[in-house]
Amino acid sequence: MSLSLNQWTTRRWSVAEAVAGCVRHDLEAIGLWRQDVAEQGLAETVKLVRAAGLRVSSLCRGGFLTAGGLPGEEGRRAFAEALDDNRRAVDEAAELGAACLVMVVGGLPGVRPGEPLGERFGRAPGEGPAEPSPFSRDLAGAREQVAEGLAELAPYAGERGVKLALEPLHPIYCPDRAVISTLGQALDLSLPFPQEQVGVVVDTFHVWWDPQLFEQIARAGDRIASYQVCDYLHPLPADVLLGRGMMGDGVIDFRPITRAVLEAGYRGDVEVEIFNADVWAADPDEVLATMKARYADVVLPA
Repeated sequence: MSLSLNQWTTRRWSVAEAVAGCVRHDLEAIGLWRQDVAEQGLAETVKLVRAAGLRVSSLCRGGFLTAGGLPGEEGRRAFAEALDDNRRAVDEAAELGAACLVMVVGGLPGVRPGEPLGERFGRAPGEGPAEPSPFSRDLAGAREQVAEGLAELAPYAGERGVKLALEPLHPIYCPDRAVISTLGQALDLSLPFPQEQVGVVVDTFHVWWDPQLFEQIARAGDRIASYQVCDYLHPLPADVLLGRGMMGDGVIDFRPITRAVLEAGYRGDVEVEIFNADVWAADPDEVLATMKARYADVVLPA
């Protein structure tokens, strides 16, 4: 395995700056985000990455397939739009030669990431539910919608040599970002498809707590499409999306997880993905230097 920089760890950097930073710090791979690639330009990004001799360890992100769980025409239209956007994401991943397209599958239909429900519905806390409900509480139905979306997208991705990588997110994100919360759930969803088409992401922030983690990593085997690392801070900040820390700054014991991923057969890149206001405010070159040191001292097995 070798170390990869997920671009959002150094969010202040453009694609061009992040590529140059990887070269300066002798990294072999980079994880990219679609909106940043679009800002740089897809063709220009491909040129930059290839000229630097970097691998693209992942493209983030596809998914958000659960909008189809909304009722009636609104749901059908939202699902069709989500599928179209995911096909575009697959095409971009193919052009970049990305090892996988990370899939954040979506939360409950109608619940928007990070938006307080009370504020959205124009009522104060404690006033009771709005009628009719502007979102769905059907968690099982949302998960069925994800499976339906994968059935549409997996063959399309396979034809283009792209692996969809299902990322289970910590349960705190189940309402608004991912109705898949465990590695076991992600694996179950992946199994109807060839492993060349659908795999899973092992992201330490999201799965470290799972009592079945090591059993599920072994079960995943060759379906592990991406291994992402960062720490879980305690206490979490008010915005829990920014609760990721530099490895060694939180509660995760990385070495057993890395060892399990290796024993499962994974030989891809180890991608450091950190969402943290203090990390984003720091000098990105210092962040990379710390990242390399912590990778060696904290993440790799002794």
